Amino acid sequence: MNKTTFAIIGTGIVGERIINQILSHSTCEIIGLYDENETRLLEMKNRYNLHAASSISELLQLKPDWVYIGTPPNRHAEISELAAKHGCHVLSEKPLAHNVMAGEKMVEVTKQAQVQTAMHFPLMYSDAVQTMMHAVNSRSLGEILRIELHTYFPHWPRKWQQNPWIGSREQGGFIREVFPHYFQIMYRLFNHFTVSSHQTIYPIDKSLCETGTTAIGVTSTGIPILINGISGIGQKELLSFTIYGSEKVMTLKNWSELWIAEKDEEAVRITPEIKTASLFDACHAASNGEDAMLVSFEEGLIVQKWIDQLLT
Repeated sequence: MNKTTFAIIGTGIVGERIINQILSHSTCEIIGLYDENETRLLEMKNRYNLHAASSISELLQLKPDWVYIGTPPNRHAEISELAAKHGCHVLSEKPLAHNVMAGEKMVEVTKQAQVQTAMHFPLMYSDAVQTMMHAVNSRSLGEILRIELHTYFPHWPRKWQQNPWIGSREQGGFIREVFPHYFQIMYRLFNHFTVSSHQTIYPIDKSLCETGTTAIGVTSTGIPILINGISGIGQKELLSFTIYGSEKVMTLKNWSELWIAEKDEEAVRITPEIKTASLFDACHAASNGEDAMLVSFEEGLIVQKWIDQLLT
């Protein structure tokens, strides 16, 4: 079996997670790495015994099947164009870009080059999320009455994610870093939604990202949405995505915990029923012309528009 090859651009904390996921995948392999931070690049090269390229151009000359982009958002469009011109499929971190205009360029150049595109939205490949999606689509929750997203951060940037840009107003913030995961799932479940009103709060220091946001909206079928996020508060980090049905209420808590409540009963944690293929199963399948569950750049652009709206 021919393995699907990947080139990694950006070897930060999330990039290293991607490296480990690919290395553990029997049908995929990494043929090279690149990072502008030479110290970090050397560290990743030595830790995983991988080839380190001296430039993006050198890396692309290796002709990988896929290029993974794990850089800050303002580099995504530029690197996507380079990869597409070399005939490489492109896997990008979220958000798609640093704004809608750059995202539109990414969609255009990859479409013209006729390469596959994918977004790193790991929730799509989560057993818990797929079980939640099945519950909604099978109507086991009853009529859907409301959707709520609540994100509470005692620290932003989070303690494990300290870097020069993650807390910046230009590139970082939890609206860019966390909300896209949930907006993408909302889109898959309920199609388009409209944010009718929102308030995003910023600190006096204009270099720093948002500290809070609240928004209300509605899906294309009329289901109300409430979105709430705040950082710098005195509690443990909590992420809660809840779908309220007339028969049952289901909550995805802290990325992977799935909870369900029935009328007059306390919520209980449940074990996801559905087993899901991984993102790299999907990339491998797509490289071989097979049907694959990928989140395309087009879908990433839809999410980007909601992100940009909340940031204003």
